[in-house]
Amino acid sequence: QVQLVESGGGLVQAGGSLRLSCTASGRSFGSYSMGWFRQAPGMEREFVGCISGGSTAEFYEDSMKGRFTISRDNAKNTVFLQMNSLRTEDTAVYYCAAKASYILSTVVCGTMTWWDYWGQGTQVTVSS
Repeated sequence: QVQLVESGGGLVQAGGSLRLSCTASGRSFGSYSMGWFRQAPGMEREFVGCISGGSTAEFYEDSMKGRFTISRDNAKNTVFLQMNSLRTEDTAVYYCAAKASYILSTVVCGTMTWWDYWGQGTQVTVSS
């Protein structure tokens, strides 16, 4: 069983940056693929991006490429989401997810049901 705890959310002005963290419990963190999703009020949860266990593969939702970057520190059981040039429409609850499997494609890791574990989410609010 893996427990995920997100942190780093908050209020930021449009154009600013924020880095979210997601720390996992348990061992063998490096064997887990990690993903980020977000859910805005009244909207469905949507895919942000994902990264393989050894950081050899990364996939992003097209609209977030170039602004969002995922990285990880396996020694600290933590995955990060660096968000730059934030827009008001980025306001959402951001969730991390984990699965003990290698990521093959955006289609795979962009599918919510593919993931086995989810964090509780952290709120990001971007003001104009």
